[in-house]
Amino acid sequence: MTQIGSLQSDKSLNYHAVTHPVVSPNLYFLQTGLSAPRSPLWDCHEIPLPFLLKCFLEDPIEKCFLLSVRYLTGLFTLTFSPPVCSASCVAADIISTVEFNSSGELLATGDKGGRVVVFQREQESKSQPQRRGEYNVYSTFQSHEPEFDYLKSLEIEEKINKIKWLPQQNAAYFLLSTNDKTVKLWKISERDKRPEGYNLKDEDGRIRDPSTITSLRVPVLQPMDLMVEATARRVFSNAHTYHINSISVNSDLQTFISTDDLRINLWNLEITDRSFNIVDIKPANMEELTEVITSAEFHPQECNTFAYSSSKGSIRLCDMRQAALCDKHCKYFEEPEDPSTRSFFSEIISSISDVKFSHSGRYLMTRDYLTVKVWDLQMENKPLETYQVHDYLRGKLCSLYENDCIFDKFECVWNGSDSVIMTGSYNNFFRMFDRNTKRDVTLEASRENSKPRAILKPRKVCVGGKRRKDEISVDSLDFSKKILHTTWHPHENIIAVAATNNLYIFQDKVN
Repeated sequence: MTQIGSLQSDKSLNYHAVTHPVVSPNLYFLQTGLSAPRSPLWDCHEIPLPFLLKCFLEDPIEKCFLLSVRYLTGLFTLTFSPPVCSASCVAADIISTVEFNSSGELLATGDKGGRVVVFQREQESKSQPQRRGEYNVYSTFQSHEPEFDYLKSLEIEEKINKIKWLPQQNAAYFLLSTNDKTVKLWKISERDKRPEGYNLKDEDGRIRDPSTITSLRVPVLQPMDLMVEATARRVFSNAHTYHINSISVNSDLQTFISTDDLRINLWNLEITDRSFNIVDIKPANMEELTEVITSAEFHPQECNTFAYSSSKGSIRLCDMRQAALCDKHCKYFEEPEDPSTRSFFSEIISSISDVKFSHSGRYLMTRDYLTVKVWDLQMENKPLETYQVHDYLRGKLCSLYENDCIFDKFECVWNGSDSVIMTGSYNNFFRMFDRNTKRDVTLEASRENSKPRAILKPRKVCVGGKRRKDEISVDSLDFSKKILHTTWHPHENIIAVAATNNLYIFQDKVN
């Protein structure tokens, strides 16, 4: 890989987009070189030890790049030759969230350095129809900066925990991004004209002496090079004592919720100085704390309904019409535990890391450490479907506990028709489950195994016995390589998976 030209440079973010000499000059990869991350400090006075252990987890540092690639398939095809590793890669470049907007034309990623990178889909061209699937860098901006709470002696990381897009209402785009304490509403807009011909200031912006003005003129708009601007329109802060783990936009397009470990707050998008606490599970005595909130999401159609999951493996469905404080749920989803399979790790692996409503609003999907479960909102006593993600790791829970991997929080996602679900695993594997045919496939987002326009082949893990040529032994899995964050295009078979510092974008095979 050689750099043959600088296409974009932002000194404040230290991003450099360079072209690939073999593929298209419109495919970019980003080299990120930023300062090393800050070590988090923690106020431990009100945090129980099991929860504190979970909070100290950090993804391992890998020497790689944030990479923009394509996926083309019957199964999936990479069309980007990966760059070589860089020793300058730091933890600040690790991708911490990824999200498509409602149309799928934009894709946003957030990282541990507090930055948001937005990719835009290439417009269709008659001469090059295959270019339609490519996503190019559209905008980059610094969303959050590191802060320090002097009252608690607590350093607040700049890491972006979640990004959620608002449905597009006009020419501009709006998204919410959050770190541990503060949610921000960003406006992303284009500008290709600038005003000229002011009366009270000259072309350089300096104020003119009113006594020198002898005539009035009408300002005009002159064409200019297209510029994409990101502006912080609202800052929602000072409402969370604990770390925010999720945000969700309501279907009424007026409110959203922000969730930390013990509370859920309801915000109005126009009001930043106050929020309403709608869930509070903090006990009077913190020694009595038995569970924490891990994720929450609004129903896609019913603006009064939301669900939140807990570290004990349960999901609560709440109706905001019942009471101002939703401390009493209207439905409670939990699978009874089999006493014969109970072990020291049962409570840890049953903790739900992600909860997602289906697009239809009828189903809930949850992800715990070993499985993905689909729940019917009309059936609370057991899940409708259970899919084993990496059951071959059940015998390795002891070593996974020792290296802290057992606390990893994997996300899950629906496809646009709710017929297929996807989630990540280790060794840069990600799993897909077809709900109709009950078939599943394991694929790998790997720079080593990817070639331009090559089809991704299914991978298999060998648990015991004789290993076939195309299989990988469970003892050979690399637990430092993991896919925690995934997203699916709302209307097409296009997915994006984040593998540490690498972002892989895949799409259906283009003929």
